Amino acid sequence: MKILALAASSSSTSINKQLATYAAGLVAGAEVEVLDINDYEMPIFSEDKEKELGQPDQAKRFFQKIGEADAVVISYAEHNGSYATAFKNVFDWTSRIDMKVYQGKPVVMLATSPGPGGAATVLAAATGSAPYFAADVKGSLSVPSFYDNFDMEKGELRNEALIAELKTIMSAL
Repeated sequence: MKILALAASSSSTSINKQLATYAAGLVAGAEVEVLDINDYEMPIFSEDKEKELGQPDQAKRFFQKIGEADAVVISYAEHNGSYATAFKNVFDWTSRIDMKVYQGKPVVMLATSPGPGGAATVLAAATGSAPYFAADVKGSLSVPSFYDNFDMEKGELRNEALIAELKTIMSAL
């Protein structure tokens, strides 16, 4: 199984990237590709830009990466209660290629933040809209207080309840 793991964040030190990578690694025998959305930077989407540029190669490559994967693990950063702008822009451009961005793939949606909210607001938005974009959501999990629940040195969750819940979700892939 080939799993595409990514953070919906452009941060070079993304805690969501760490969470997505850890989660994907829980699937025994899986080949994991960790994607960095900074490699898909494009102008801010607008209909005018689309008329001018067509569909950028970065959006085509992002769509292709999802298509080549057997499953997708994505962890969302929350900026002011919503998606990080960098991810939203990549997603918007890609959805113009095909609204079925996730292409019917099994998807695990995660989110985390340093605070107790665990980016639950953006995770709810993502899981709520996922069917419109052809995501077969196998499960979702918000991890609150990332630095309290994740061992940075080992690169893994340390909270037993969260570990058990995440393992159950990942087993659905």
